[in-house]
Formats: sequence, structure tokens, C-alpha cells
Amino acid sequence: MDETKPWYASSGVWGGIIAVAAPVVGALHFNISPADQASLSVAIAAIGGSIGGIVAIVGRVTASKQIGGK
Repeated sequence: MDETKPWYASSGVWGGIIAVAAPVVGALHFNISPADQASLSVAIAAIGGSIGGIVAIVGRVTASKQIGGK
């Protein structure tokens, strides 16, 4: 495992967040099945990765300094 990725692109992180949030949502009388929880974690990780990519592109396009060493 030499490669890294941001936390918001991790389906494991989103799965954990959803696993914690599901009982809270259940207490509000909404039901989330385990299959829906798995689908949500994959979808949210994909959305998070896409947002991260967009932020990186916009940040590079609007940057006022050049990339590189001296």
C-alpha cells in the first residue's frame, strides 16, 4: 500500500460514518437497510472524490504562483 488518497475518497470512512449515522436516523423513524448503507458509502465516496478533483482543478487554474522548486 504505497498509494494514498484523501479521507473523503475512502469508502471505508464513509461506511463508518453511515454506520454511525444509521441508528441516529433510525431514531428519527427512518429505516436504512444494510444494502442501502453499502450503496450510500460507495456513492458518497465517489461524490467526495469528484468534489476533491474539482477543487484541485479550480485551485490550480486560479493559482497565482507557479508549481516547482527553486
